[in-house]
Amino acid sequence: MNNAVKQGSDTHSSVSQALITADRLSVQFSIGGGFLRKQQMLRAVDNVSLAIPKGSFFGLVGESGSGKTTLGRAMLRAVPISSGSINYSDGEVSYNLVDLPKTELIEYRKRAQLIFQDPYAALSPRMTVRDIIAEPLEVMGITRTREETDERVRSIATKCRLNLEHLRRFPHAFSGGQRQRISIARALVSNPRFVVADESVAALDVSIQADILNLLKSLQEELQLTYLFISHDLSVVAHICDHVAVMYLGRLVETAPTRELFRAPRHPYTKALMSAIPSLDPDQRGNAQKLDGEIPSPTNPPSGCKFHTRCPYTIDICKQKEPTLDPLGVEHDVACHRWQELSGPA
Repeated sequence: MNNAVKQGSDTHSSVSQALITADRLSVQFSIGGGFLRKQQMLRAVDNVSLAIPKGSFFGLVGESGSGKTTLGRAMLRAVPISSGSINYSDGEVSYNLVDLPKTELIEYRKRAQLIFQDPYAALSPRMTVRDIIAEPLEVMGITRTREETDERVRSIATKCRLNLEHLRRFPHAFSGGQRQRISIARALVSNPRFVVADESVAALDVSIQADILNLLKSLQEELQLTYLFISHDLSVVAHICDHVAVMYLGRLVETAPTRELFRAPRHPYTKALMSAIPSLDPDQRGNAQKLDGEIPSPTNPPSGCKFHTRCPYTIDICKQKEPTLDPLGVEHDVACHRWQELSGPA
């Protein structure tokens, strides 16, 4: 059965309509094994259900090792999906990304792209800027002639505020901010609908971060893009995202509109992350909530709530039963047995 389904135009579609939806998604990898060594399973994403609205700037936050990047790559079908489902629907076509045939995967790649974190490692030093940006068009067979390719390259380079005279230069001639604009242009040249931005400003100076974030926002409005913005920097997420999901050890612990999440976080882990945001108010400094210990290994996760080994509010049920995401407001869900008792501000 064909996984891609053509759809007619929907005059009643809205921004809240989901572009991509994950349902009980799990991604696991086998590691180790060999002589006298037992093979272990690493569950990077564990039973995640998530819907990203069309036209949104959707944030995904959490500590290193929480599974953010793996979840983003699963939505691009860049890692194998172990169980669950991911469905993509942009109003023109729909794809079930599980077991997607190669021919349809190529078509999906035109609609879903990735902006890498490190602009220094992501660009080939042997290719000119023009060739770097043009590569997706040539690999996916989007353009047929060099003239058509050059036209597309010049168009997206202008939108990304790149000097057209620099298209013949090599990446070493550019600063980090300019390189990231080149990476963004390469991701957008195929005219995608869905873009995963994986820590796309983390490697840049603070003065450059705002410029790149404003560029991403203006491109979203101009090109009708939907972003999954992966970051560990909550101050950046608060500035740019309209909805946020918080991830811990492969699980979602809280999701909410950005204003609601920052106004009234419910999960103890979310509160700890919020308390660590630097403040200009001298009275608020030094109030960060310290979490004891490190994030547990995903090869040997704790029973019950994954966060109970570091949570200051743990009781017996937390160690025995894993909480589910409970709705507590409009688009606000939290996975905590005690959220009602701990519903005050951080």
